[in-house]
Amino acid sequence: MPAWAMIPFGIMLLAIAIGPIIAPEKWESNLNKLIVSAILGVPVAIYMIVKGLGHSLVDTVFFDYVPFIILLLALFVITGGIHLSGDIKAKPIVNTLFLAIGFVLASLMGTTGAAMLLIRPVLATNAQRQHKMHTVLFFIALVANCGGLMTPLGDPPLFMLFLRGASFSWFASMWAPWLFTGVVLLLLYFLADTYYYRKEEWTAHSADAREAKSLQLTGKVNFIWLAGIVASVAFINAGFIPAMGEENAPLYMKYLREIAMVILMVLSLVTTPKKVRYEDNKYTWTPILEVAALFIGIFVTMAPALIFLKQNAGSLGLSQVWQFYYSTGLLSSFLDNTPTAVAFHSMACGLPEAVNAATAGVVDGMFEGTMFVAGIPELLLKAICIGAVFFGSMTYIGNGPNFMVKAIAEENKIDMPSFFGYMFKFSLIVLLPVYILVQLIFL
Repeated sequence: MPAWAMIPFGIMLLAIAIGPIIAPEKWESNLNKLIVSAILGVPVAIYMIVKGLGHSLVDTVFFDYVPFIILLLALFVITGGIHLSGDIKAKPIVNTLFLAIGFVLASLMGTTGAAMLLIRPVLATNAQRQHKMHTVLFFIALVANCGGLMTPLGDPPLFMLFLRGASFSWFASMWAPWLFTGVVLLLLYFLADTYYYRKEEWTAHSADAREAKSLQLTGKVNFIWLAGIVASVAFINAGFIPAMGEENAPLYMKYLREIAMVILMVLSLVTTPKKVRYEDNKYTWTPILEVAALFIGIFVTMAPALIFLKQNAGSLGLSQVWQFYYSTGLLSSFLDNTPTAVAFHSMACGLPEAVNAATAGVVDGMFEGTMFVAGIPELLLKAICIGAVFFGSMTYIGNGPNFMVKAIAEENKIDMPSFFGYMFKFSLIVLLPVYILVQLIFL
């Protein structure tokens, strides 16, 4: 596979990164996103077929893209039926507890689901506070990104690596860096919020107490359907149902997990009152349509890039765990973290150690004695996962929920920092030192 075959993939990622910045109005149109995907994806598809690699393209579209979109759609629909309302006193301990709950929920209902469930109650709770921008910034880091590390449901790149062979339970093995990062960021937030709370005028505190309302959770039936999604991903797979992995298995068997998810999604739509979904949560289909339009282009253009990276991994100069961590993190900060994680996994599969392990069962060098997960050394997989999930919070465009949280905050008259302001005022001085510590301690 020639290197120039990766150009459409690079253009696709670049369009996602700079489109919202240089042409925000045109980029809002999902039709325009689909047109970009078609312009870049169709020539790549034709090229793959002409080269006799149509089977690789089919695998990418039908066994990567389709499961990916159905999982996101199911989580989007089910979590969109859960509404948390209320306005309690915005004390530092209360705000910290909000963020801690969101941090834990992110691995169970996805970073997008947890962020959309909690951001409006957090903003309502802090409506009377004068200083609240810092709360939104830490919310993006903790709930919309870092919290999603513990299961393949937490963040899309993890689900893609789950599809490549990592077991559902394996992701829990990253509990130590997950817990360390959560505790450190929550502590930093508590100290910052305590500082700003003491700077508030007494009138703000009195208004906060006067306008308090108890928290109410509606659409609770959706937690049953959410548990069904968790069970579907954990147990409806070739590991538990060997027939799903057979080459000649019928189509319904290969898509058994996705069929279960669609059923659970329909149950959510039927059992959730429309008021909860469409009025209280202001639910629209626009975000998931955006993901579908963009990612069909990403997955198609990514196919030749993955082949190239796997074929040339040994000559690209990446072999150390820390190199994979920071390289994945750097690209995840400015490009979408899902294709970034998949690309670096493919590169790791092409390293001599991985090739030897796959063909002859021989592992030597720095990874001797290391367990292999999803076809690569476990430490490399952890570096890719942690780099993709954590560094997605380094910019507004690193992960999908970031921009959504920012937009909702601005709707509530919170003066959020600019693209570069976010980096210089928050991510580079608060998040990056924590992520460096994670690498030094755990990787």
